[in-house]
Amino acid sequence: MNGDPRLDLHTIRIVRAIAEHGSITAAAAALGYSQPALSQHVRRAEARLGAPLVLRVGRGVRLSEPGRMVARHAGPILAALAAAEDELTHLVDQAAGTVRVAAFPSASSTIVPTLIARLARSHPGLHLAYTEAEPPESLAMLAEGSIDLAITFSFPGDPADPHADLAGATTVPLFDDPVAVVLPSSHALAGNDAVGLADLAGATWIAGCPLCRGHLLAACAALGMSPRITHATDNSVAVLGLVAAGVGVALQPRLALEPLELPPDVGAHEVLPASDRSVRAVLVRGAEAVPSLAAVLSTLIEVTASRRSGDQASQRSSASLQR
Repeated sequence: MNGDPRLDLHTIRIVRAIAEHGSITAAAAALGYSQPALSQHVRRAEARLGAPLVLRVGRGVRLSEPGRMVARHAGPILAALAAAEDELTHLVDQAAGTVRVAAFPSASSTIVPTLIARLARSHPGLHLAYTEAEPPESLAMLAEGSIDLAITFSFPGDPADPHADLAGATTVPLFDDPVAVVLPSSHALAGNDAVGLADLAGATWIAGCPLCRGHLLAACAALGMSPRITHATDNSVAVLGLVAAGVGVALQPRLALEPLELPPDVGAHEVLPASDRSVRAVLVRGAEAVPSLAAVLSTLIEVTASRRSGDQASQRSSASLQR
């Protein structure tokens, strides 16, 4: 047997037409083919199948038993194909269906709710299925095909950047997210709008997720420091509670602090040198041509537009915010 399918849709359509119209000539006319071309296709199909589809009877033809079997299945097969074509047309024309998205925790309470709400208004036939995951996990999910789009972040110069070995993917920069240093109001530097990381050489630190912890270590190493990390949590509410209790200081991205109210005895300050993380969207290369995914990506870009470079100065000043 060669690589051709033994039974294809073209053959199924021809056999059904012969059953409906009673002859090869009438079937050819109904399908828009010449009689010789349709007869030749039937002969090739019979050779592949190893059985006759039609029997020549006098000057006419009738279906053989294999031909009648094919005709019997033709209706459901062609109806299912038509239904799939209709559904595909709807998906393409209306940007409908389900798009699976994963994003890191601080995006869950800021970017993602707005994204879902806006998509519900602009593309009511599209469903966004959301999963929360840190960048290494979401990129692994993208690679294995369990999500369609990952919203991730990375810090400049991070040796553990999960995007470094990314292959076969398209990365779309969204915005830079400033990082603030969070201090208790009793700290000697609490009166400063901006705090130098070098001035915190003797501090006790509260570390965050693995990427954030790696960033803290790298930023301190660049200044010849080694931070003393005594506590670790990726829960920003817990971080603020620990800082308020006076047990340490922490670096926190603006996005993580945005939906929170700082305790009255805690302040968030600009950190020097500036420490921004890059937030981006990642999808499999070429997937942006899928209408539903293109709709999600363009809406995500719209949702994050106000956070881009033009607004970074105001964002950074607001990171000295709430004190």
